[in-house]
Amino acid sequence: MAHFAEIDAQGLVLRVIVISNADAQTHGQDDEGAGIAFCQSLFGAATRWVQTSYTGKKRRRFAGIGYRYDAERDAFIAPQPFPSWRLDETSAWVAPIPMPDDGGQYIWDEAAQYWKPLS
Repeated sequence: MAHFAEIDAQGLVLRVIVISNADAQTHGQDDEGAGIAFCQSLFGAATRWVQTSYTGKKRRRFAGIGYRYDAERDAFIAPQPFPSWRLDETSAWVAPIPMPDDGGQYIWDEAAQYWKPLS
């Protein structure tokens, strides 16, 4: 199965659909353009579509509603979890300080800007 994300003009993911691999191929070869044309035949020519994959082989991660497609990075980006977090080179959100690596469980405290141990 092939997966496509509908995006708005700003790249916000509106929905993700599944179509047959055959509808995203030309002459037996994967063809994102063919998949986009198929999606537009279902939902209208003015809709915008980008292929996504569960494996992350396409666009770093699987798209989800509320994610954003960044064409410059050619990646789907999850919503920012906290204002202090920044994108890394893999288009993943990272905290200003790394989470402790001691096997404990932590939750980010945005107000205090530290990893709070879960009790």
